[in-house]
Amino acid sequence: MTIEEFKNQFGIIGKTKEIRDLIDITMQVAKSDISVLIYGESGTGKEIFARAIHEYSNRADKQFLSINCGAIPEGILESELFGHKKGSFTGALENRKGYFEITDGGTLFLDEIGEMPLMTQVKLLRAIESKEFIKLGSETVTKVDVRIIAATNKDLQTEVEAKRFREDLYFRLKAVTLSIPPLRKRKADIEELTQHFIKNYCEEHKINPPSITPGALELLKNYDWPGNVRELKNTVESAIALNRNGSLNEQSFIPLIKLDGESQPVRNLPVYLNRTKEELDRELMYRALFEIKKDIMELKDLIYQQKNENQPEEKSNDVEIIKPLDVIEKEAIKNALEQTKGNKRNAARMLKISERTLYRKIKEYDL
Repeated sequence: MTIEEFKNQFGIIGKTKEIRDLIDITMQVAKSDISVLIYGESGTGKEIFARAIHEYSNRADKQFLSINCGAIPEGILESELFGHKKGSFTGALENRKGYFEITDGGTLFLDEIGEMPLMTQVKLLRAIESKEFIKLGSETVTKVDVRIIAATNKDLQTEVEAKRFREDLYFRLKAVTLSIPPLRKRKADIEELTQHFIKNYCEEHKINPPSITPGALELLKNYDWPGNVRELKNTVESAIALNRNGSLNEQSFIPLIKLDGESQPVRNLPVYLNRTKEELDRELMYRALFEIKKDIMELKDLIYQQKNENQPEEKSNDVEIIKPLDVIEKEAIKNALEQTKGNKRNAARMLKISERTLYRKIKEYDL
């Protein structure tokens, strides 16, 4: 199977070297039973690669089970993993199989492994190494053959050094390590991902896919996507849901993301199914007005800061010479652009205003 065939079969989107290298490694390790540790920020698609490993392996006809270790309370995680006998604790009203027993012969994907409590880590290591475990309340050993794929967005080496993660389990899991790059480091894939999400969403909801303008694609490529592929998918789907003219442009996405380089989006507009189009339009208008007010306040703060810090008082005949606000503002923007050598994103950060405001002011002052 070629890399392109692998991508198509398992739904992996991307043409960058980083993604192709990951697929190459995935194809090599999938056929073995070796443990795999997947690193990646939240939303990068760790589970997609875990499923691809399973489905390309000799265990493909067996169970694949995905477990988020951080979502299960510490007190019941052991029972969830290994099962329990009836009466082994309060509330254990019947015998129950754990995830290890359910996935016997298959693959168990332990997402957010760094959140697993230390005591559970001890029992997990024993189960991996000996391929057996004892259910809660049982006196007999249960033997299983389970392949483990783990994933985390934490640096487990740092966790080991801080005594929050067992070193022996860490070395047992990291036989093969895959590191999925964040979306901001593979921006060449954004257009293909966007088109993929548009196609899937419209097919699912049986609507005609909107077109997307080059300007909108450029806007998406210039955003850092702190939520990675998951955030891009949610943003594209929200833009389609709110769209009314069959075309996605810059204004379709500006209300959904933040353009000033900060790490968090301004908001993700909820799609309320019980709201009319007029109500949604009104909400968008209120949000736009709020942003304009915020921009004005940012510029006022900037102007006074520049006046106090960078502009010495000029006096003539004991009368203070006061520069108009628009002059000070223009000088501040011009200085920021000169210091950043024309880099508008860095200039906006220096001025502590959004890129949208900076572009508007550049045009207003003809800079």
